[in-house]
Amino acid sequence: MSNVKCQNFRFLLALGILLIFGIWILKLSKVHAANMESSRFRIQGGNINIGATSPSSASYNLSMTLGQTAAGQFSRDGYIVKAGFQYIYSIIPFRFSISDISIDLGTLVPNTPSTAATTLTVSFGSAGQYQVTAVELGTLKTLSDNSIDDTVCNGGGSACSESSSNLWTSSSAYGFGYNMSGNDVPSDFLSSDYYRPFPDSTVAESPAVVMSNADVGSNRQSTVTFKTNISTIQPAGSYQTIINFVATPSF
Repeated sequence: MSNVKCQNFRFLLALGILLIFGIWILKLSKVHAANMESSRFRIQGGNINIGATSPSSASYNLSMTLGQTAAGQFSRDGYIVKAGFQYIYSIIPFRFSISDISIDLGTLVPNTPSTAATTLTVSFGSAGQYQVTAVELGTLKTLSDNSIDDTVCNGGGSACSESSSNLWTSSSAYGFGYNMSGNDVPSDFLSSDYYRPFPDSTVAESPAVVMSNADVGSNRQSTVTFKTNISTIQPAGSYQTIINFVATPSF
């Protein structure tokens, strides 16, 4: 049994409120700025937006505003300020979820591969690019330290690695690995028969990117299929490990 550990990320940014107002001047010798206040609120440093539109086509959507004062991104050690109406889109929360966080591969039969799957979902609206990485905390092991090695797929000319999948179809090829399908997965997963071994953090291997996108999107989903196959000499026992999935957004 493999216990899958997830980390959820949610980022909330400040929401700017746009108020459009008019100034009417009737035979006045002096011009005064509008006083944007009431008994319940006061807005200091307001500005008048002189134009806005949302042009689009079959391949893009663009929103724009004109006439803003001091719009842009300003930063210094310790803080970042995103000023302007366009940054309202970056308040959309980034969410990451895993449909099943306890994966049971069942009772293993020698030379008979066993699989189980879970779904990764990334909802990042207009937040920007993201990536999801995965790493195992050691191979599948029993409490007495018997282990199931990570797969090398069919081996030989069809060997796979932590960064490159390959065919795993032979019933005499043993080990533990995973396949990816769906949105934003690595291109080397050519079909459901292509697998990789997970990187192992206990031997200082770096996590592998299993989902990524440089564009804006929402509700991106992929399926992780776990697979293991054992030989007739595999010691009996309850085997387990932890797979860490980490989702990282960029705003």
